[in-house]
Amino acid sequence: MMETSWFPEFLTAIERSGFGEWVRLTPHLYPILMSLHVVGIALLVGPAIAVDLRLLGVARNVVPVTVVTRYLLPISHVGFAIVALTGLTMFSGVALTVGMSSAAPWKLGLIILAGLNIVTFHGGIYRTVREWDLAAPTPIRAKTAAVVSASTWTGVVFAGRFLAY
Repeated sequence: MMETSWFPEFLTAIERSGFGEWVRLTPHLYPILMSLHVVGIALLVGPAIAVDLRLLGVARNVVPVTVVTRYLLPISHVGFAIVALTGLTMFSGVALTVGMSSAAPWKLGLIILAGLNIVTFHGGIYRTVREWDLAAPTPIRAKTAAVVSASTWTGVVFAGRFLAY
């Protein structure tokens, strides 16, 4: 049988680090971080879902895909930065509890899947966006990317909530 005690020990070391203790022991810091995390989620997921809806055909004859992505994806990037920063900071204070949660691999796996979907979309079908930017039917690969995006980010939010309970 493989020895896995290194992982809980590693998580405990993160928690007991000076940074982890600062996060855990500073009055009101954790709820402030959690609140900023929720704002970051809104900034990440809201615009991403709006882009996904456009890819699925909402406002197809009114708003070009390139306009939607140009204005909304930078907001998602800011949201992702906020979520990553606050999430890692909060994690450092409660690493053992969160890291050993059954929801943790789901959340991490879905984040990885969402990232792969983004890379695949922008490196693939999005390169031909000028052909289907406005009024033309969205290619099935773009619609598939939209469904995967909306599903994975929704799953990340759910998994994140399960980390707390």
